[in-house]
Amino acid sequence: MPPLGPALRARLGAYFAVDDEWERGNPAVTRRDVVTGAAFEVAGVVTLELARSAGAFDSVDAPWWVIYLVMSAAALALVLRRRYPLAVAVYLSAHMFVTGVAMPQVMGQVALQICYFMGLFSAMAWGRSRRSALLVTSTILVFMLCWVAWQFAVGQSAQTWLDTTGEDERFGFLPPVPAIILLTFIVNVVYFVGAIIGGQVAWRGARQREALTEQARTIARQTATLQQRAVVAERLRIARELHDVVGHHVSVIGVQAAGARRVLDQDPPAAAGALGVIEESSREAVAQMRSLLGTLRDIEARSDDDPGRLSRTSSPGATDIEELVTSRAYDGLRTSYAIVEDRPGAMARLPETVGLTLYRTAQEALANVVRHSTASSASVRVRVTEAGDRPFAEVEVLDDGRPRPATSSSGMGHLGIRERVASHRGEVEIGPRTTRGYRVRVRLPLGGPRD
Repeated sequence: MPPLGPALRARLGAYFAVDDEWERGNPAVTRRDVVTGAAFEVAGVVTLELARSAGAFDSVDAPWWVIYLVMSAAALALVLRRRYPLAVAVYLSAHMFVTGVAMPQVMGQVALQICYFMGLFSAMAWGRSRRSALLVTSTILVFMLCWVAWQFAVGQSAQTWLDTTGEDERFGFLPPVPAIILLTFIVNVVYFVGAIIGGQVAWRGARQREALTEQARTIARQTATLQQRAVVAERLRIARELHDVVGHHVSVIGVQAAGARRVLDQDPPAAAGALGVIEESSREAVAQMRSLLGTLRDIEARSDDDPGRLSRTSSPGATDIEELVTSRAYDGLRTSYAIVEDRPGAMARLPETVGLTLYRTAQEALANVVRHSTASSASVRVRVTEAGDRPFAEVEVLDDGRPRPATSSSGMGHLGIRERVASHRGEVEIGPRTTRGYRVRVRLPLGGPRD
């Protein structure tokens, strides 16, 4: 077992937080402090006057106004107990010693004892440094106990003299004078130790409140940061959505406009059909862009049921890919669509974000086929596997064309696909096939295995 001394010192050091660098601020003197000092002054004067009227100070040679001055000197010092706690504690201890020597009947009054208690309590509660507060209060405690011990020694000598002269009588196990001094010693130990421990409890309470306040500030900062990140993420999402919507519908409009121009004189019904597709696609593009821009204007709005969630527009999902593929079958481009599910209805159960990513991937890949490829056919396959240890959803777009001359791409479409896939920690393959054509494949994990 470790020695008791070091273990006890470690426990006391931990309780009094001697290694804690936190400093409790000493506030300026406020109305609260003035009211406290005035209250103690009034209570002290009243109790001293009652004691004087009861004859408690008959043996005191000092005038009555000196007694009141002594009381005022202690009570009014409490006005500074929070601003200068250690200085007030030392002053009140000296006040107690001098008054106890000169006028012990006055020093023993309840009002003054409360003032002395408050001085020692405030030193521990409001001392900026734990080491300084503990040093000052410990010094006061040792000094006062030595003073009481000296009184005990004097009392024992007085008892010996009384026993010798036979002028004293015993009423219990101890002689009267040492019994009184010993009782006083015990009362003073409880008094001073209680003031020190009470002050330390008050300090620890203030320390805990400060820690909780700092935690609240940290949580508020983190919440603000997360909200800002959510706003940025939502803006990036809207930017990708706008790119996909504009790219898809503008490519449709461009291809149909070119076809209508070529057959305008030879086949007016075909030109009218192409213009109808242009009209429908432009209306859909305008509607979707208005919806996205409305979300962008209200990006910081919160839904009523979930304040931490950004309001979002309804988005297409995996079940809309078939309609997307069908709409691309024009101007000589043949399209095909296939679904591979290990369980019936697996695609319909995909999470909304996963379905949107699959849809936007297929949309961007087909738009690039129309704009930048000579392909005559394109196929889209969606695979969903819910069983096994690694369930996934996958979309693959294949075409048989080559890059069309005199066309260029900004690369933003492929970047958007990669960003979407990265947000799901998925896999992406984009590039030419070894035989002929181009391939875009995206695989997204679906979390843990499903039953």
